[in-house]
Amino acid sequence: MKVRIHIDGGARGNPGPAAAGVVIESADDGAVLYEAGLYLDKTTNNVAEYSGLVAGLETAAKLDAGEVDIYSDSELLIRQMTGEYRVKSDGLKPYYQQARQLARGFTRCDFHHVRREQNTRADSLVNLALDCATNVGDAAD
Repeated sequence: MKVRIHIDGGARGNPGPAAAGVVIESADDGAVLYEAGLYLDKTTNNVAEYSGLVAGLETAAKLDAGEVDIYSDSELLIRQMTGEYRVKSDGLKPYYQQARQLARGFTRCDFHHVRREQNTRADSLVNLALDCATNVGDAAD
């Protein structure tokens, strides 16, 4: 199965209350297979972005996805995951390493930078989780 994963993360204050948004769609027909806003308590924006990536990859693995396309409006995350940038932050390294390990579990895992306007559902899940101060969507189950 091929899937598209849209991820986003945000913090109100940096660090501050934070959340990640994840939307997983079938690449064949665009059907939404999973969507969630994950409340993270107090952390940084970049940790929130990586938390969304890790959650998306873990969920795609549970869905038995073989091929994965990741879409994020975080240029830093995408360039780090593609090897264009090094991960210098000690706080991000564990998330990066976990994401790399998870990505290796797929037949194909590609990363794409998109404009914020192309990532609106994941962004709205971030804000909903922040507003509610709890997990929302499929993560609330």
